[in-house]
Amino acid sequence: MKILITGFTPFGGEKINPAFEAINNMRSNINGVEIIKKELPTVFRKSLGILYHTIECEEPDVVICVGQAGGRSGISVERVAINVDDARIPDNDGKQPIDERIYNDGENAYFTNLPIKAMVKKLKQENIPSEVSNTAGTYVCNHLMYGLLYYIHKNNCDIRGGFVHVPFLPEQAINKRNMPSMSLDVITKGLETMVEAIVENKKDIKEAGGKIF
Repeated sequence: MKILITGFTPFGGEKINPAFEAINNMRSNINGVEIIKKELPTVFRKSLGILYHTIECEEPDVVICVGQAGGRSGISVERVAINVDDARIPDNDGKQPIDERIYNDGENAYFTNLPIKAMVKKLKQENIPSEVSNTAGTYVCNHLMYGLLYYIHKNNCDIRGGFVHVPFLPEQAINKRNMPSMSLDVITKGLETMVEAIVENKKDIKEAGGKIF
């Protein structure tokens, strides 16, 4: 099995991005699974072009895209991506789409086909704070997740794909008041744990994990 894992370049004035820092720290082989690592620009459209090219070259069985979610206290496994770009800040190329559809011929939303509840359960068994998230935002993270699932759907690919958000690293949060963070080692362990959960679960488990608000 081959799993492609992507992380973004730093953005929003940050000097590092915990997503790619953790990906770069992962083992290249996890229980016989080959891990392909790829850094993507935090740029609308350009990130998708590089992702699609990498998928076509590497032909992975699974694609996990990872991004930074400053303010979240645990690892968030995303359930759904919506067909809208609504950028609060410009991307790294200065683009700031507002209320724009990502693909005019795409569905309003696409749901991940990763075993998200099994992933969160295994993370919690390893004492790693985590949750199923029902919003990937409307910035480049959601853009990439939506674009990945659109690609899988339109090309009828036998690929499982989805998106994971990770918190700030401690060095990013130190000068931000009351900002949660997670160490690089824990984030890295979390990503490797999720790989194990994906391999172990072809279908997701049915377990309470919803939210009231």
